[in-house]
Amino acid sequence: MSRPDAGGVRSAAAQPRDAGGEPPAPTGASSGAEYAWVRPAEPCVLELVSKLAREPWTDRPTCVHPVLGSVARAVHDHCSPRGRQALLPLAPLFLDTARPGFDLSARLVALCVSSALSGPGEMAGDERSRLQNAQETACYLLADRAGPPPAGPARWWLPALDRLKLSEPFYRTVVATEHAAEAVVGGGAGGGVGGGGRWGASSVGPPWGGGTHGLCRLSGVPDR
Repeated sequence: MSRPDAGGVRSAAAQPRDAGGEPPAPTGASSGAEYAWVRPAEPCVLELVSKLAREPWTDRPTCVHPVLGSVARAVHDHCSPRGRQALLPLAPLFLDTARPGFDLSARLVALCVSSALSGPGEMAGDERSRLQNAQETACYLLADRAGPPPAGPARWWLPALDRLKLSEPFYRTVVATEHAAEAVVGGGAGGGVGGGGRWGASSVGPPWGGGTHGLCRLSGVPDR
């Protein structure tokens, strides 16, 4: 994901500023009007989030949950310029979503993977198997590990990293991010973000609760 050049954002005089010289922080649901200072094709929604959060300009702001960040970057990379601009009003929803724990990570993976597996597109056997393993792992973690352990690599890395107290951060920052991004981008021909299939009608409430926007609307923006 490219960083905007000096022309990616209008001059300081053209941007709305608060008393501290920064763009105003969001106060609630947005129509997108307050992002008029952002030029149409730039930035990535996460780069806007980093600005709203007063972080350095980046597409990996620390205030965003790693799985949400992974999904947003995947959607950005498979959207048209018009689609990327349509993502910008969702920026406030990402603020302060970073938190530890298996629950949120697993719920996000389960949401993305279940949509991919139930979509109309054809899927290669190995891809379907990976997504099914991802779904089993997420459901296992959401059920507080009741029942038999999931199939696939989680059968081995979960108990091994449990002993080192590293299983949760490993899942949150590595495993879950890969599972969610693969489900959103891949998921078979005609589906996924790039194919414009299964995600267009999705509108699910934020997995951490509250609000009226669904982060799966990230995948309903105009695509190529």
